[in-house]
Amino acid sequence: MPVLKSPDSIRAAERTLSAGTWLIVFGAMLYSVLTVTPLAAGHTPAAWRWTSPILPVVVDAAVVIVVRLDAVLARLGGHGGWWPVTLRWMTGTMTLLLNVGNSALAGDGVGVAVHSVAPLLLIVTSETSLAYRRAIARALARLDAERAEAQQRERDEREARERRTREERDRERAMREQREHAEREHAERIERERREWEAAQERERREHEARMAREAREAADARRREEDQRREREREQRRNAARSPREHDGAAPRREPVNTPKSRPVNASEPGPVNATAAPVNGTEPRPVNTTVAVVKMPEHEARAAAREGVNTGRSVRETAELTGWSVGWVAARYQEAKADGGESAPPDAMGEAA
Repeated sequence: MPVLKSPDSIRAAERTLSAGTWLIVFGAMLYSVLTVTPLAAGHTPAAWRWTSPILPVVVDAAVVIVVRLDAVLARLGGHGGWWPVTLRWMTGTMTLLLNVGNSALAGDGVGVAVHSVAPLLLIVTSETSLAYRRAIARALARLDAERAEAQQRERDEREARERRTREERDRERAMREQREHAEREHAERIERERREWEAAQERERREHEARMAREAREAADARRREEDQRREREREQRRNAARSPREHDGAAPRREPVNTPKSRPVNASEPGPVNATAAPVNGTEPRPVNTTVAVVKMPEHEARAAAREGVNTGRSVRETAELTGWSVGWVAARYQEAKADGGESAPPDAMGEAA
């Protein structure tokens, strides 16, 4: 016989038990009514014989009440005490005695046996069904407890899974937030470094532009001064050139000496200012003559070499310009080239070839 494990199968068995029990109860009631009524009618006055079926019906109703209430109590797992037991056995005994009464009074043993079958079956069935129902109730309670335990275990496992999932989700969110924070800090650092680099580049560019503008102004000032000096030298040369013939002819009037710009040092082979004494004219005393000769420009390769030498020795641009005879702007440009090349002097031959 298969073991009943599910509550549905147990309840199906209980329904089968209830159906069989009630079938036996109603069959025994009907048989008892048909058997007890003649007995009651034989011992009842003729005027009241119509009441004979009431007695078996009342007794069987008590049996029905006992069976029904026992079923309810068994399903609820309760116990009614001794009174339900007393009522059950009393109604069963009464039904048995009433059913075998005629046969017993007539001395019919076979009739007693035959008419005792239904009452005895009713009594035993009611007790057995009660025991079955109590057993079924315990089984259902056990299954319900097991099912409740299984459901509780499933809930605990589900809650544990949800808790683990929640913890993993929280951990992943924390890691994601930490990674995003690190990436954000990295991006901010990169952006800050980029802005600082751009600011440094802009500052260097402004400084370079300011330096170039300053150098351009200095070069322009140097060219302007050089141009002024050149014009002054040209004027002085023209004055000297116009004055020399008159002094030699003795017709030149006496003029105040003119302060000429400082001339550069010259080599022995280069022409320079000459202070000559004029010959006596018509018996007069000789007088000194201040003649300034134009400065001769160096060749370009020598001027370049002098500019490089000036960078190395720390000589100023103006001194080099006076030394070489080239303009201050040109000498300043050569100084810049020499500084860009490291200040080293190139061989004269190479500079000459470049020129």
